[in-house]
Amino acid sequence: MAVRIRLRRIGKKKQPQYRLIVAEAASPRDGRFIESIGRYNPRLDPPLISVDEERALSWLRQGAQPSDTAKSMLVKTGVWETFSGEPAPAAVAAAEAVAEEQTEAPEPEPTAKAEDDLSATSAEGEDTAAADETAA
Repeated sequence: MAVRIRLRRIGKKKQPQYRLIVAEAASPRDGRFIESIGRYNPRLDPPLISVDEERALSWLRQGAQPSDTAKSMLVKTGVWETFSGEPAPAAVAAAEAVAEEQTEAPEPEPTAKAEDDLSATSAEGEDTAAADETAA
């Protein structure tokens, strides 16, 4: 018997709510299921995702395969990280961004000599521009 962790739709028309369930792979979407291990309500802001972590881990250890959507919910709640030992993709990306910021050397501030050099070159450019206008 192949067991899947997936979503079961409940709620009225145009008002969906979902239950995260453990069911046999051959059973229909809203049909018979073994156990309900969580809830998902996409209509709230932010969406409500609650998972019974202990039961979800128990089923995953017994070999239940999550659907793609169920897996993304398990990743968001941190259950998948606990099960697999892999950090969540968002956490990995955030850690890499922080590491990248720390490794970049800050640009040195211009010294007084460099500022004088810049002002001298711009002043020379202004003199030649003024001379060009008078010649024309």
